[in-house]
Amino acid sequence: MMKNLRGTILFLIVFSLLQSSVNAQCSICSKTAMQMGSKPAQGLNEGILYLMAVPYLAIGVVAYKWWQNEKRKS
Repeated sequence: MMKNLRGTILFLIVFSLLQSSVNAQCSICSKTAMQMGSKPAQGLNEGILYLMAVPYLAIGVVAYKWWQNEKRKS
């Protein structure tokens, strides 16, 4: 079980490091940001990705703590 978890975590880390650029903007936000220039558009995109990642990380931490608690009960 632990080997599987380690493999999955390693895969996710490697996959996230090898990703190409991701555009997280809707078409309207993208058009508006491009009118401001490429630097603000890139900053807006990074902000959107940051705001998207935080809830997933929080849920992951809660799930891990819950899993550890259930593991101790067994």
